[in-house]
Amino acid sequence: MSMDVRFLGRVAYASTFQAMKDFVAQPLPSSGEQLLICEHPPVFTLGLAGKPEHVLAPGGIPVVATDRGGQVTYHGPGQVVAYPLIDLKSRGYFVKEYVHRLEESVIRTLARFGVTGHRVAGAPGIYVRLDDPFSHAMLPQRPQRREPGSPAPAPDFTGLGKIAALGIKVSNHRAYHGLALNVAMDLSPYQRINPCGYAGLPTVDLSTIGVSATWDEAAHELAAQLARLLAA
Repeated sequence: MSMDVRFLGRVAYASTFQAMKDFVAQPLPSSGEQLLICEHPPVFTLGLAGKPEHVLAPGGIPVVATDRGGQVTYHGPGQVVAYPLIDLKSRGYFVKEYVHRLEESVIRTLARFGVTGHRVAGAPGIYVRLDDPFSHAMLPQRPQRREPGSPAPAPDFTGLGKIAALGIKVSNHRAYHGLALNVAMDLSPYQRINPCGYAGLPTVDLSTIGVSATWDEAAHELAAQLARLLAA
């Protein structure tokens, strides 16, 4: 199945959100599925599970309620945002595998810039070591196998910073929203929220961990990885 990759540049969040909803509400167009790559002007978005108290001091940055999963996050210039608009049923995989593929696309993108990305059990997104983002050593708190029926462990962010956020919505097997990779941003707005609902969670970008990459370089690499990993 074809995927139409569209590089939109900097676009308003509200209009992009509406375009995503319009896409999944209609029959799949002849052009096939879409992958939207963009960045947004500064905005805080609050997911379906989002608690307003996690927005500490928005100031002049708008807060937009949205229908993705998760809590509050920030979008702004210097961040690559990817929105795959796809039909999970036709591609033959379930939500858990879809999320895994999204995260894997970020891990492989980071690897192309020499950075090792990590998953944290119970906390979607991708994280890096603050002391050595280039280390290949496994995390002590890496996801461990647990017995069926046992409770999920509380997320352990010791020594980590979040570099990519993830939040999706699935309706009638159609997935929208997606992920955001921090490249070279003003990170100060993250101090105005509890990122993804976690107070004090450090947030980083490629620039702050010593990687010099342009938005275009990161955007095209992430788009290529997503197109490859989301192939049916």
